[in-house]
Amino acid sequence: MNPSAFCPGPQSRRDFLKFGALTLGGLSAAGIVPWQMKASERGDRASDTAVIFIWLPGGPPHMEMYDMKPNAPEEYRGDFRPIRTNVPGIDVCEHLPMHARIADKYSIIRSIAHNFADHGGGHKRFLTGRDPSSPVGFINDYPMVGSMAYKVRGQRAGGVPNYICGTDGGRDHIDVFSFGSAYLGPSVHPFTIAGDPTEPTFQVRNLQSITPQDRLGDRLNLLQRLDSAASASDHTGTMAAMDTYRRRALDMLTTDEARRAFDLSLEPRAVRERYGMHRYGQRALLARRLVEAGASFVTMVMENPSFPGQSFPADATYNWDSHAVNCHIFNDSLFRFPMYDRAVTALIEDLYDRGLDRRVLLIVTGEFGRTPRITYDNGRPGRDHWPQAMSLIVSGGGMRMGQVIGSTNARGEQPRDRPMTPNDLWATMFQHLGIDHNHTSFIDHTGRPMPILPSGTPIAELL
Repeated sequence: MNPSAFCPGPQSRRDFLKFGALTLGGLSAAGIVPWQMKASERGDRASDTAVIFIWLPGGPPHMEMYDMKPNAPEEYRGDFRPIRTNVPGIDVCEHLPMHARIADKYSIIRSIAHNFADHGGGHKRFLTGRDPSSPVGFINDYPMVGSMAYKVRGQRAGGVPNYICGTDGGRDHIDVFSFGSAYLGPSVHPFTIAGDPTEPTFQVRNLQSITPQDRLGDRLNLLQRLDSAASASDHTGTMAAMDTYRRRALDMLTTDEARRAFDLSLEPRAVRERYGMHRYGQRALLARRLVEAGASFVTMVMENPSFPGQSFPADATYNWDSHAVNCHIFNDSLFRFPMYDRAVTALIEDLYDRGLDRRVLLIVTGEFGRTPRITYDNGRPGRDHWPQAMSLIVSGGGMRMGQVIGSTNARGEQPRDRPMTPNDLWATMFQHLGIDHNHTSFIDHTGRPMPILPSGTPIAELL
């Protein structure tokens, strides 16, 4: 890639403002065909388990966060220094002090890697468990893991949707982050909520009360008449997908459970402030509320962390894409890390304090790491895309915490021991959800059975 060219990260925000939200009211029928699923019938699903997936698009800098190299040459180690945590032998960045206090409640994985350095290719490779047909672009050839989990586990009757995603406004199109479901169809797309949850006007579309009840009855009667006319000529499976969205909508419109789960005003002010009154913090809190209310897979995208009414500083960038042409990586980190530190650690502590640490697995990651060697643009430091090494954290899931799994070489360039791929992470996640990834497959557009993962082994150190 051209190091002097501006990199907008995983698609620019402006590019996607033109797209409408793909939620209950909007559905694209393109490429939808009937599908079939084959799954294990052994009855070993852990039906009460859940996942919170925090997505950091753009690529967080592993050598500024969880894999610091203080003894590396200056052009590698950067400006920040490691600090000790409450677990001997585990160090994190000095600008993540809240992480340092609770390292016994999460584990760091330092040796996951893949081969796709473009944001599009990196998103698709990481999120689907397969090499994409194109190394660029964000439209999936294969389903995102959240859609696969949702297809296997299904939607519970009533209450909150089983699969939910939270994003910034204008970033909620399904292909912004390669969250598409490919051959599984849009019926297993997430219920997407867009906007800044710290704003007083924030609300979740389609969850406003419908009163009086006769108005709801009128709408149902109208929908039934429209369905009768359309279903007779439906040969694509589109109506079936629309029926799935409609059932989710009616479940939520006829119960207070969903509205309460999404209502952050029901949380004590002290709890909201503990998470941070910014987008990162309030999305993390919302994720906890949703899994507590019964959601099975909740994705929260953390890009711009700014407070309501504020823009990010001139030396910072919108997402985690810290090229020198985009930002000053150290100034961007000084702006971003305190909000990230507070949001993630509050979520981890809350899961433990509320007894959710066995039921809920938290995964925090981006699509790749950053180049170990610092680059410059007009004297400004940055790091470029680097899928050959990255760091991520996991917490809860009834797993073993307080450890570092894997390592990179002295300059953070590649795994030194315990090399893994994203598939090992997903195999671990599917096991937590009670999904037998070795005996679960889907039928693709060509009629071929596609295993839920083509490879991957649960990470033994966590189990």
